[in-house]
Amino acid sequence: MTVVERKAHKSPSPRAFFAGDKLVILCFLFLTSTFLCTIYFTESNSDLTYVPTIKQNSKEEEEEQNPPFRSVTDPTYSLGPKITDWDSKHAEWLKLNLNFPNFFKPSKPRVLLVTGSSPKPCAKPAGDFYQVKAIKNKIDYCRIHGIDIFYNTALLDAELAGFWAKLPLIRTLLLSHPEVEFIWWTDSDVFFTDMAFEIQWDKYEPYNLIFHGWDELVYKEKNWIGLNTGSFLIRNCQWSFDLLDAWAPMGPEGPVRDEAGKHLSGFLKGRPVFEADDQSAMVYLLVTERDRWSKKVYLESSYFLHGYWVILVDKYEEMIEKHHPGLGDERWPLVTHFVGCKPCANFSAYPIEKCLKQMDRAFNFADNQILQMYGFKHESLNKSSVQRVRNQVVGPADPNDVVARVLYPSLNEANDV
Repeated sequence: MTVVERKAHKSPSPRAFFAGDKLVILCFLFLTSTFLCTIYFTESNSDLTYVPTIKQNSKEEEEEQNPPFRSVTDPTYSLGPKITDWDSKHAEWLKLNLNFPNFFKPSKPRVLLVTGSSPKPCAKPAGDFYQVKAIKNKIDYCRIHGIDIFYNTALLDAELAGFWAKLPLIRTLLLSHPEVEFIWWTDSDVFFTDMAFEIQWDKYEPYNLIFHGWDELVYKEKNWIGLNTGSFLIRNCQWSFDLLDAWAPMGPEGPVRDEAGKHLSGFLKGRPVFEADDQSAMVYLLVTERDRWSKKVYLESSYFLHGYWVILVDKYEEMIEKHHPGLGDERWPLVTHFVGCKPCANFSAYPIEKCLKQMDRAFNFADNQILQMYGFKHESLNKSSVQRVRNQVVGPADPNDVVARVLYPSLNEANDV
């Protein structure tokens, strides 16, 4: 996508985006409020929790039980020892390890994409299959864009199960990988659907945390869905460690999380009463401590760092007819996020058959962008079978292939000749 195209295209307003999105999400949460106990103790948007079974626990399983819940009168939860002076320590490490630069070039940082799933098999056999499809999709995107990937199946802190499991993992990886400039967190139900879209990293030079969202909805309306924490970028710096420390205290499972949820529902617009989640807590933090955090937080709406699947998947054929990869926005979304679909769990906010069908379509939509480099595509977005679309490949990638030009930048020069 050229600079001219970017400027000419007007991003959707938050009101336009939520016109069809907001009602569905809020209805989902209200409709599921009768079984939130099941949701909270099984699988969340981070999928790093145990899946319940109906059989009697074995002795070995009983030994794996989580510790007692933290009380609201107990000391405030902490992710670990306070990290201090990280920026100077980080800079010194980079100076001593020149073979591991945090930037490949001024506008290309080293990025680690982090995702994960449950440490145990899915409740439904199909769930594991779709986890494989989701990680294959992420591997494809990362390979094309020179991004490292870390797939986690361990719950690092039993107190922060569910929504919150990502926080101790991100903190650990920031410390353990000083060569990484950004961590890109993605929930397991995120699919990359624009394989050619390259984030303009220099745009974020002044910022340390990037969410999909809108300033108006977060700071003015205090809307709990004014941003999304299912796909976001966080820089490896002291500011981020301080932010994680401030973000985590509402997370401990049990009374702390329950009471915090009540407070968040009373403070944030449109939020039903349920336990504290990481997304609501982030909105609350940005609103109540705006002077401390907001200058380093960028709420992105010019492309889909998060894209709600319900309003996207049925439009893929229209996108193929009218547009092309590399746009990243509603014309060809970077991310399609299956919020509310839980193929790995015993429950789902939507009919599971619909979720699986639409996940297949998202996967095939993205996979076609990979397969075309080799002369194939899926017979349709609803089928896993493929067909040949050009003669046997006998040479280097086609310079007219948008995705190939991202993978092999030299093709851009050949295409311009």
